[in-house]
Amino acid sequence: MKLIIGNKNYSSWSLRGWLACKQSGLAFEEIQVPLYGEDWDQRKKEHDEIAPSSGKVPVLWDGDAVVWDSLAIIEYLADRVGRERFWPKADDARAMARSMVAEMHSGYGALRRQCPMNIRRKVEGWEIDEEARGDVVRILTLWAEARARFGRGGPFLFGTFSAADIFYAPVVSRFMTYGIGVPGFGKAYMEAIWEHEWLQAWIAAAEDEDWVIEQWEIPARKGNRK
Repeated sequence: MKLIIGNKNYSSWSLRGWLACKQSGLAFEEIQVPLYGEDWDQRKKEHDEIAPSSGKVPVLWDGDAVVWDSLAIIEYLADRVGRERFWPKADDARAMARSMVAEMHSGYGALRRQCPMNIRRKVEGWEIDEEARGDVVRILTLWAEARARFGRGGPFLFGTFSAADIFYAPVVSRFMTYGIGVPGFGKAYMEAIWEHEWLQAWIAAAEDEDWVIEQWEIPARKGNRK
């Protein structure tokens, strides 16, 4: 298998696809393309391996099969290695995990805009608006419910590491970068994610990158958004 990803410092969707491949246990080759460089538009046209996704990452190639979109990658890999590797076994836990992943996949636009993933930065005194605060409250509420109902088997949302943790790992990064305050249970969960060996490997690689994407270094504040 080959996984096409973008800059590790910035690309939250690449992180999800990469974690999904790690969780599958299958061997894969990692191919990185620097996003939004001066020649990005041309590279998208010329790079056959990302062409099926219209130039977006991640993209997973498995022989002649090609899968783009992080959630589709999780589902494809779950079909290959067994769904229990990605999803809780119990019906009620699996139902909540799927709903949380789908909500993350399609929602929280205000948080994404105002707090883009940037692993190398630590921002002090960052203010978010009411809409983004609503996203934070919703996320923390879901984390609390998952942990209370299904988290007895370990430190992650549903006990053991799962698709839900894959999808919320970039949120943990955002909360840490922008100093988003969370209650004690949230801090414990974030620490478990951040100290996971796969996250540590990704963080180390992100810190070693020399690419800078200026539009993601200055997030949009209320009043100066474009």
